[in-house]
This record gives sequence, C-alpha cells and structure tokens, in this order.
Amino acid sequence: MSSRWLDEVRPLLADRQVDLDEVLSTIVDEIAQGFSADRATFYLVDHSSQQLVSRAAHLPEIAEIRLRLGEGIAGWVGQRGEPIRLSEDTTDPRFNQRIDAVTGYRTRSMLCVPVPARTDDETTIVGVLQVLNKKRGSFTERDLDRLTRLATELAQLLDDTSLRGQLRPDHDKPLAFRFNFIVGESLAMRHIYERIARAAHTEATVLLRGETGTGKTLFARAIHFNSQRRNGPLIKVDCAALPASLIDNELFGHERGAYTGADRTSDGKVAAANGGTLLLDEIGELPLEVQGKLLRLLQERTYLRVGGTTLQHASVRFVCATHVDLEAAVQEGRFRADLYYRLRVVEIEVLPLRQRGHLDLDRLVDHFLYELSRQHGRPGLSLTPEARAALHAWSWPGNVRELEHCIESAVVMTPGRRITPETLPLRRSPGAPGGAGPPPGAFVSELRPLKEIERSYCRHVLALCDGNQTQAAALLQIGRNTLARKLKEP
Repeated sequence: MSSRWLDEVRPLLADRQVDLDEVLSTIVDEIAQGFSADRATFYLVDHSSQQLVSRAAHLPEIAEIRLRLGEGIAGWVGQRGEPIRLSEDTTDPRFNQRIDAVTGYRTRSMLCVPVPARTDDETTIVGVLQVLNKKRGSFTERDLDRLTRLATELAQLLDDTSLRGQLRPDHDKPLAFRFNFIVGESLAMRHIYERIARAAHTEATVLLRGETGTGKTLFARAIHFNSQRRNGPLIKVDCAALPASLIDNELFGHERGAYTGADRTSDGKVAAANGGTLLLDEIGELPLEVQGKLLRLLQERTYLRVGGTTLQHASVRFVCATHVDLEAAVQEGRFRADLYYRLRVVEIEVLPLRQRGHLDLDRLVDHFLYELSRQHGRPGLSLTPEARAALHAWSWPGNVRELEHCIESAVVMTPGRRITPETLPLRRSPGAPGGAGPPPGAFVSELRPLKEIERSYCRHVLALCDGNQTQAAALLQIGRNTLARKLKEP
C-alpha cells in the first residue's frame, strides 16, 4: 500500500483551517481500504484522563470508544508502544470483549500499532492505529510493518496541525478540537463551528461580524478550506486599507488606457478569485461609489473593469467580514440598504474573547504558549499561577489578537523558565474600552463560609463546561462522584 495519499493530505493541513475530524476520517477510510480491512479506528491519547479516544472510526453502532491506557489490545499498545497482530480466531488474554459486546461486532483478526511522536529527545505515544478483520485471508507480518510505517508518517502529519500542543504528555485538559488552528470549546464556539460547517458546504454568501481581533479571518479561511472551492484561490481584499480611489481598480481591474499610466489591461482581485473565494474584509468601510458595483457582482456575478464596456463573468464565492455596525451605517446613509440585505444571507457573529469564558481563555493561553515557545526556540516555558490569574483578570479589549501578542511578548522577554505577571505586557491602551477588572463570567463572591463558596465555585465551573460534569471534575482535579456530592451538599 502506498502512502501517497498522506502526501496529498499534508499540504491541506499546514496553516489551513480544515475540519480535523473530516481529515482523520478520510485517513481512516484510506487505511481500511488499503489493508482490505472491514473496519479501521484511529485513537488519540487524552493525557488528562489517561484514556484512548476514538476520533475517527468505522463505528455505526456507537458514537465513540474510550479505553483506559492498558485496557484491551489498543490500550496495551497505547501504554506500551508495542505493535500487535492477531490472526484469525487467535485468542489473546489482552483482548477485551467489552466493545464487541456493546456494538455486536465480532473481531476476528486485528493489526494494532502505536502512533509515536518525537519530542524533546524522547518518544511519546500520541495515538493508536487499528484495523480489524481482513476481508480475504489473514493479516501478515508484512501488513504489520506497513501499518507501523504509516503510523510514523501519520505522527509527522499530526505535527503539522494544532493538535500537536494537546498531544504532549503534560497537557492537562481533555482533547477538544474542530477546525485546525482555531481554538475554543465553549458552547458559543461550538455553535459557531456548526454554522461554519453548514455554510462551508454551500455557495451562500457569508457575513462574519465581530470586534477587531476576534479571528474573523480565520473563520473565513475555515469556510473556504472546507468548501467545494478549497482547491481554488482564497483572495483577500482589505476594504479599509486602500484609498477609495484605488478600491474600484483593486477589485475589478482596468482596461488599457483607462487612465494615465494604464498601459495594459489588468485583472483585479475578482478575476484572481475565479473558481475560489473572495474575502472582503472590513466591508463596512467600502466607499458608497463602489457599493453599487459590488451589489451587481453579488447578484449577477458580472462586473466591468475600470474603463471597460464588456461585461466580465465571475465564478466566485463571497465571504465578507466587518466590525462596523452595519445597521447604524445604513441609517446614517453610509451603507446601501440593498447591499446590506444582500450580504446577510448567512450571518455569523464571532464573539469577543471576554464573552467566551475562562475555559476558552485557558485553551488559548496554552495554545499560544506552546506554539510561540516552539516558534521562538524557547521550549519548556510555563506560567506561574499568578501570571495565569492576571490573564484571567484582564478584559482583553483587543480580543484574541491582543492575547496572542501578549503571550508572544512574554515568551520573548521572560529571562527564566517561568512567566510571571511582571513580564506580561498588560497595559491599557488609550481610549480602549473596559477596565482591568474581572471580565464577564468571572467568579466573584462575597465573604461566606468556605463550604458555601466551594459549592458555588463548583457550580460556576460546571456552567463554564456547559454542564459536562466529567470535564468540570477534570478542571477541578477531583473525581466526578466527588463533584456530584459537592453540588448536592446543603
């Protein structure tokens, strides 16, 4: 079996906001087919719970499989790092009948290999790759060797994704991901993910709204790279960065002789985006004189170059983004009402960081700390509890972009191995909204008996985890039964 398809997947992952579960599912499908197996499963190691979690699998009977490290064949491989081959009807004391009993599926033969990653001069098992029931004959030692080589290539592929930060042994939070290099697991973010996924599979115009620095461009990239146009270009036009006199030419191009210096015909960004996606960033800043031409382009997919008389046709998907209050702009006559309604086909609100909750903030802090430490050659940096508390107490008027720059500054400027509050550049910008007090959703309590505060805080953490008691217990570093008891205590 050739791993050529892995080479084809790799370029799709580097710095692209693809749906990681879809990519992993594609890989599992290819592996099952390549080994003539009835089923295949890819497990990731969740270090916070010391479990294997099936993130891509042929499991029509159940949503996922969770195995303790050491449980069953896959758990053994995940814990020991030793590949295992089971021939037809071979009995093995390590085989666990529990999953077959739940699914009603009968495992007759199996290949199971570790997915190893090399970090800091040591090998870590980040996952397990498993194929079941060869359709013709039995799995051979040669099959096992081939799957082992594929697992090594798969580990290298995972290292090109944002998963790499969650798969290190010291990661203390449950696995959570959707789109590559987009971080967050709050209920609000999961709602956005679903809207992005549904919109991506259509040709509908999407309007992304939100404050500066919230990550609207990343979501625009997610729409493009998960659409049928993913192999076409993604062209961005910043409507706020160009003078009004140049935007027309930037979008539509010009004919030869259209103005002094136009010595040849030139295509604009609309033509460059043909077959792909045109991202109109800060569309609320688009001059009125260009808005009418954009409206015709959106409605008819035709336009004229500057100085031209021949209609040009465009096969383009439109994604627009703005931080401007478009309703107010329409009322004030700065934005055409007909264009406003034409843009609002699919509208997605990207929340400011202060409204995403402490769970998302912690995820983003850990992600940026890992990625930026790696980028600047400073592995092993960590935050003191006081520094993390200072990050949670900040209101983040510059949103995720401000947080990223804050962590990057601390990574570069911290003299030792521990980032302290003194090395965090938390300074209020002139005219920035909000104060440096606790952001919305912070846990605040008056003086009360410790038992009452403990119960209230447990409820607070549970709310941040959207009612998921297992996740809340993991964050509190207590057992799930202990959490349930504390919540019920009078």
